[in-house]
Amino acid sequence: MAKGGFRGMPGGMNQAAMIKQAQKMQMEMQRMQEEMENKTYTAAAGGGMVKASVNGKHELVNLEINPEAVDPDDVEMLQDMVIAAVNEAMRAADTEAANNMSRLTGGLNLGGLF
Repeated sequence: MAKGGFRGMPGGMNQAAMIKQAQKMQMEMQRMQEEMENKTYTAAAGGGMVKASVNGKHELVNLEINPEAVDPDDVEMLQDMVIAAVNEAMRAADTEAANNMSRLTGGLNLGGLF
């Protein structure tokens, strides 16, 4: 191995530079995670009859049900709409998190490292 560097590293990146880059990436990931946790994702189901909002921690923070969606003879449909709205809001949070991570890592597959 060459002094102060690693064989095959682009531009002869040395160990100190790699550590600095990793620390920078870690700080950016932490900032991004905090930002995501404070963001709200909303989705609707049943033509807007049910709206659910979750935060980046996957916590349900708001649920709106249009009174017209409440049919005592068809509770199952309302339950299905609630589940669909919550799941869609969570998918939106997951998609944004994955896109942000991909942008941060430059598309590298880190194999669950982060």
